[in-house]
Amino acid sequence: MFRRGAGPTATEAVDDDSAASSPTGESDEVERPRSARRIGWSRLAAYVLLPGLALIVASGAGYLKWQGGALREEQATQPQTVQAAVEGTIALLSYRSETVDKDLEAAKSRLTGAFLDSYSTLTRDVVIPGAKQKQISATATVSAAAQTSATATHASVLLFVNQSVVVGKTAPTNTASSVRVTVDKIDGRWLISQFDPV
Repeated sequence: MFRRGAGPTATEAVDDDSAASSPTGESDEVERPRSARRIGWSRLAAYVLLPGLALIVASGAGYLKWQGGALREEQATQPQTVQAAVEGTIALLSYRSETVDKDLEAAKSRLTGAFLDSYSTLTRDVVIPGAKQKQISATATVSAAAQTSATATHASVLLFVNQSVVVGKTAPTNTASSVRVTVDKIDGRWLISQFDPV
């Protein structure tokens, strides 16, 4: 016995079953977006996130390799650049009044660029005439040196310089200073291109 409105009719029950089993029924459509969403995230992970992560890792490895190469290059040039800066500085700042022309001319072979031009002018116009006239002699030593940056053809070296100056027969005057020396590799030789007191 059926009451009206109490439950589905036989026809309605059959319709519900056919809708549930139908490929275009409502229950299938509800399930399909969930399945599609799962596939969408897995595709996103497979095609976007994993390649992106691989690209980041590869970029990081490349950067570290580049940094390692730059560090090895800097370490490889360090003995040469420091030696060139030390020897060049001593040559620039050391001379005797009797041989000042020869001493400072020899020092020019360790210089390059605009610094060579300005040093040549300074020594010709001021240092050589003064050394001859007042019997000035100078001796420089480097107490410490450290390379601060370097590439294959350019380096900066920090020097701590002591200079002793004798004028005529007077007692020596000693001065200490810090100098940043820039050296450039030209034709296989490290030459001083800048000389800046710090």
